[in-house]
Amino acid sequence: MSSPGAPVRPDPSALGPAAREAALDRIAAPDHELDVLVVGGGVVGAGVALDAVTRGLSTALVEQRDLASGTSSRSSKLVHGGLRYLEMLDFALVREALHERGLLLTRLAPHLVRPVPFLYPLTHRGWERPYVGAGLALYDGMAALAPGGSGLPRHRHLTRRQVARTAPDFRAETVTGAIRYYDCQVDDARLVLTIARTAAANGAAVATRVRVTGFLREGERVVGVRATDLETGRELEVRAKVVVNAAGVWTDEVQEMVGGRGALHVQASKGIHLVVPRDRIRSEAGFIVRTETSVLFVIPWGRHWVIGTTDTAWDLDKAHPAASRTDIEYVLDRVNAILREPLDHDDVEGVYAGLRPLLSGESEPTSKISREHTVVTPVPGLVMIAGGKLTTYRVMARDAVDAAAHSLRTTGNLAVRPSITDRVPLLGADGWEARTNQRVLLARRSGLHVARIDALLDRYGSLVDDLLALVAERPDLAEPLEGAEDHLAAEVVYAVTHEGARHLDDVLTRRTRISIETFDRGTRAAPGVARLMAAELGWDDERTADEVDHYLRRVEAERQSQQQLTDQEADEARVRAPDIV
Repeated sequence: MSSPGAPVRPDPSALGPAAREAALDRIAAPDHELDVLVVGGGVVGAGVALDAVTRGLSTALVEQRDLASGTSSRSSKLVHGGLRYLEMLDFALVREALHERGLLLTRLAPHLVRPVPFLYPLTHRGWERPYVGAGLALYDGMAALAPGGSGLPRHRHLTRRQVARTAPDFRAETVTGAIRYYDCQVDDARLVLTIARTAAANGAAVATRVRVTGFLREGERVVGVRATDLETGRELEVRAKVVVNAAGVWTDEVQEMVGGRGALHVQASKGIHLVVPRDRIRSEAGFIVRTETSVLFVIPWGRHWVIGTTDTAWDLDKAHPAASRTDIEYVLDRVNAILREPLDHDDVEGVYAGLRPLLSGESEPTSKISREHTVVTPVPGLVMIAGGKLTTYRVMARDAVDAAAHSLRTTGNLAVRPSITDRVPLLGADGWEARTNQRVLLARRSGLHVARIDALLDRYGSLVDDLLALVAERPDLAEPLEGAEDHLAAEVVYAVTHEGARHLDDVLTRRTRISIETFDRGTRAAPGVARLMAAELGWDDERTADEVDHYLRRVEAERQSQQQLTDQEADEARVRAPDIV
């Protein structure tokens, strides 16, 4: 405990405006050279930064937009082994993913990752039940070997009548029964943010809205990057012994900066998801259903369902992949085939589209391309990583830093310790169980309802203490947001001061999920959220109005794109509202 009058130490994990400026000044100092510079603020880039800094390497991460603004906020939000890879006989990939699922659930992020039950419907008599049952028995068996065991109940066979009781809105007459099994889910954007903050807490410099424009070279070797601070226009040179590119679907573009020399070719595959209210489908469990090209997930998500996904090649705007009406109707048609009461467009609260970075073969359809990852060093001083999936981000990060460590040993004679991220809990994990047990006490002390405390624990884990301290200091922040009553005003302020939010999009789309969890897509909440942000970021009235106007135009562009029949038309409608700068 600090003595009275002692200065309060700043939170090293906080990614507020002052921390961003300090990070940029530090990494761009003329006499400063990093050990590792990470380009890309998705789950892999954040994971690389955490892995590198916890090995004792001086580390920084730069991202041209917001943390998780690309693929890593637009996934199915599942932490899973990948049942369909068992059928492809890719046992190593499934085993690895289940190992990582166990780590996240029991050790690294138990406050963010939680179990979710699924029904695997059976439609054929005789052979299908033992076939699928054997696969799920193997799945559970592999999971039991993971750290802490699986942490989840084992699968269970259900009759048709039991399916009808478990899921009254499922068309039980179309199946012979089902198998109930468990996987896990996570708010993908909050996972990325938490990894990045954990890296910062351990000494990594993290700066968003910084675009890499080229590489610094000494002969063949990459020795850093040229970059632009998109918020101020400031030009930067950042020197580093090794640059790790974790740019996902932008991998090919980064390779072009080094003269096109690289062994990776990444193909973007578009997947879209729909969000509908929980009361539109009565069921105690989610569903997994085969489609012609992949599988359809119907996933419980708080007071909502997330339904997806599609799997189609995309070669248009990578920053803003657009969901077309054709995409939406494809998902609705597939889910309606298993529901008693069909869903229609009026039931859809939110739609989001994301791009998977797949390591492509010459003419393979995207649904067949492997989710495994590859690490290459196309030129000295540059490590590139691509492929993989959300669940295995930590393994990808470890492999990338191993490659960087090899370069550091051979060129700088720098010994690098092995990865320890399998033993580094993410921020909010330590003390989470104790705070959960204290939920009633926390509610009584704060004046908030117990259900509100539960929601904060789900989003922040033991960092709920930060939010409650903010509410105690500024009681007005205990008020719910107008138009998004599931969230408190304090969460917006905290998003700016601790979570690196710099624009209205950042809060409505990634720090919260207001943009997909309300029928108005967050337009009612936008003005109030912008005013709260303005007070923290020093925006004047004109800037605040610009942020709101941009968000409203973005929502309208997305709605227009979702009325178009083709990808080309949807893309043309969506890009009419570019990123705010």
